[in-house]
Amino acid sequence: MSRGVRIRLMAFVVLSAVGVTYIAASYLGLVDRATGRGITVTASLPGSGGLFEGSEVTYRGVKIGRVSRMDATEEGVDLTLDLEHDTRLPLDAQMFVHNLSAVGEQYLDFQPADESGPYARDGSSFSGDERSLPVDEGDLLIDLSRFVDSVDKESLEKVVEELGLMFTDTGADLQRLLDGGSAFIAEASAHTEETIALLDSGLAVLRTQKGQKENIRRFAADLNTLTTALRGSDGDLRTVLSATPGAARALTKLLEQLEPTMPVLLGDLITVDQVLVSELDGIEQLLVTYPALIAGGPTGSTADGWGHVNLQFDYSVPPCTQGYVPPSQWRSTQDLTDAVPADVSCTAGPPYVMRGSKYAPGNRKNRASPGRVYSGTYDPSTGQVPGLVDTEGSPVTLRQPENLSVLGGDAWKWLLVGPVASK
Repeated sequence: MSRGVRIRLMAFVVLSAVGVTYIAASYLGLVDRATGRGITVTASLPGSGGLFEGSEVTYRGVKIGRVSRMDATEEGVDLTLDLEHDTRLPLDAQMFVHNLSAVGEQYLDFQPADESGPYARDGSSFSGDERSLPVDEGDLLIDLSRFVDSVDKESLEKVVEELGLMFTDTGADLQRLLDGGSAFIAEASAHTEETIALLDSGLAVLRTQKGQKENIRRFAADLNTLTTALRGSDGDLRTVLSATPGAARALTKLLEQLEPTMPVLLGDLITVDQVLVSELDGIEQLLVTYPALIAGGPTGSTADGWGHVNLQFDYSVPPCTQGYVPPSQWRSTQDLTDAVPADVSCTAGPPYVMRGSKYAPGNRKNRASPGRVYSGTYDPSTGQVPGLVDTEGSPVTLRQPENLSVLGGDAWKWLLVGPVASK
């Protein structure tokens, strides 16, 4: 080995020793302490939280120093922190003890509200409370054990089985849900103001839900009653659901078969309905008086033991011809031209004028005719109809006849005596 090589090796060894010594001294803080460049502050905690002398001190996760000394006190632990000389640590910063990894290695982290001063100097002090310390692993395991023991094992087994059934063959759907959730979060981040407004509105909705909690509970109870009834009628519901498609097809086929005739029937019913609507007063008169007129008929009896009802129409009065076109001017049945409308009606006196649609109840031309129903509704409790009077102007009461079967073979006499015995 030549003399030059030995010199270079000696220089390498000396420089390596100096570098290692400097790095070790810097790590231990001896350099800053010797040069007076570092910042020494104190901090007090209600417990160590797993810190030890030499633990790192960070500022929002960035290393700024280490714990150089720990002193136990009656209130907890006082820490001496050696910070780097260029550290700008706000005095209002909160400190928390965190785990550097899953196996421990706690460190002290400062988390200020902002970066504004005043900043820490030599001799500055910080204080923390129980919130600054991490949850003790022993307490966490004890609480977790108590929680697990409090859960019913059978119920937990059922929950796990139901979760297994719920998530069976749902991998693709869950993947789409997660992908959609990521897209949703990205979209919400891109529209921060709208998201904040949505959250504020959601808070109002939640407050409304809280105010309506009793109604929601009643709704849930009623819904439970409904679902219970549906569960009890499961067989009937299945029958209805299985029979409905066939019934729907049969109904569709029926409507298709009736399609040629149904429109014609409905058109004819419209015509009939128009006639009935125009004669509502007369129909009401018929429905009120005809039951009362015919009710006494079946109670009559004769010697042969049979009841007889005889309804005859009077044809003694010939049809009215006065006011109509004479036969000599009648149109021929072969005349296919448009006819000129003519207002014709019976102009003869009684008995002709007593019949006809113009004398039906409600006709404005004959409001004063006695014995007609012009207004009001028949009242079954009193048997009276407003406007229904006799020829003398007295109100007429329509009464249903009593049960005349107690009269035996003489019940037929009531057909003659009844109308004059009461009014």
